[in-house]
Amino acid sequence: MTTARAGSAGSGDAGPEWRSGLEEAERVELTVDAVAPGGHCVARVDGQVVFVRHALPGERVVAEVTELHRGFARADAVEILAASPDRVTPPCPYARPGGCGGCDLQHVTPAAQLDWKTAVVREQLTRLGGLTDAEIDGLRVAVRALPGGPLGWRSRVRYAVDAAGRAGLLKHRSHEVVPIDRCLIAHPAIQELPVLGQRWPTAEAVATVASTGGDVVVTTLPDGVSTRPDVAAHPAAAPPDGPAHPAAPGDGPVPVPVRETAAGRDWTLPAGGFWQVHPAAADTLVDAVLDLLDPQPGESAWDLYGGAGLFAAALAGRVGPQARVTVVESAAEGVAAARRNLADLAGVEVVAARVETALARRRVTGPVDLVVLDPPRTGAGAAVVRHLVAATPRAVAYVACDPAAFARDVRTFGQAGWRLAALRGYDLFPMTRHVELVGLFLPPTG
Repeated sequence: MTTARAGSAGSGDAGPEWRSGLEEAERVELTVDAVAPGGHCVARVDGQVVFVRHALPGERVVAEVTELHRGFARADAVEILAASPDRVTPPCPYARPGGCGGCDLQHVTPAAQLDWKTAVVREQLTRLGGLTDAEIDGLRVAVRALPGGPLGWRSRVRYAVDAAGRAGLLKHRSHEVVPIDRCLIAHPAIQELPVLGQRWPTAEAVATVASTGGDVVVTTLPDGVSTRPDVAAHPAAAPPDGPAHPAAPGDGPVPVPVRETAAGRDWTLPAGGFWQVHPAAADTLVDAVLDLLDPQPGESAWDLYGGAGLFAAALAGRVGPQARVTVVESAAEGVAAARRNLADLAGVEVVAARVETALARRRVTGPVDLVVLDPPRTGAGAAVVRHLVAATPRAVAYVACDPAAFARDVRTFGQAGWRLAALRGYDLFPMTRHVELVGLFLPPTG
């Protein structure tokens, strides 16, 4: 049953009786307002906030309530009564309410997806970063597309496996597996693998990689073994007629190396190691960092949360062999990959430590000229930012995968007198809510 309620974006204040007025699975007609972080838009029902997926700003929709929380609800747009001109039919049949949760924006035109992500970045910089509209306008914030189009870009896909042994992807905000026959954002080489449509009775997940170096690898994650998302840590036998990388009997998992090409170099790292999932992402980010920092011969640099050392290699090429470039990385596989891949660069040192620990305990010390920050989704955090400010670099390039965490760090830099002098956005994850940022921070002058 669909309930007609006051469903405009500005309809009143929240009331204490709201939780008894909306029910889970209830369908309600409403008008959708602005985009919000998380791949949904904001609407209001009787003054209460509802975050609606599968919708666009300005649309009139029938939304089905999926979750109730204190002060807000979540819902899916299940019927479009008045469509936005930016709406398209999702190319993937699983990108729908109740279907796969991997793609948030398949119902949005590619150009409008860029506008959507730009709007989210602006909102976070205002609300969490403390910047004014004029300051954000001065940055000319815009999210740019990468080459290759919105489909067939994802070079690493981790399929979940359900109780029946079928591989698929997870529903939104759920551990329920949706069996699929194809993932359209996966790299073409991954789409051709014989992973889907067969049973994996002993696996918790199946991870696939199609590297820029031409390697295609399938690994399985056995039941009961935990790993971080999108990483398969235990290679095992591949599916019939597929590439095989079995573990050695009695010796435990055998790391499977893959080759990547970026920053004018060849890289070798474990198939389960971190690397950007878009084939054009690594070079795009390197180019942005170098352009913003403009490294000069002889300058020293830190590559913090450095992984395999992508930015360190690029910096070393600019500052020269006599300059010092320090990589700080805490993951053992990242440290090993950096030491192996940067062994030919005499001026590069790899420090195995958490960034905040390395700075607090002076495992790395200033003065330093340039810093690259590429933290996890949680951001660098106030302690790390304060340590960087104390090291007095002339510039910091911040590579961010979460606009909210980035914005919080913008505020911390600002409180120390530093300013966000430039900001670039990149659509490294088309069809999804995710966006990558590269910001340039400069110290106070005078």
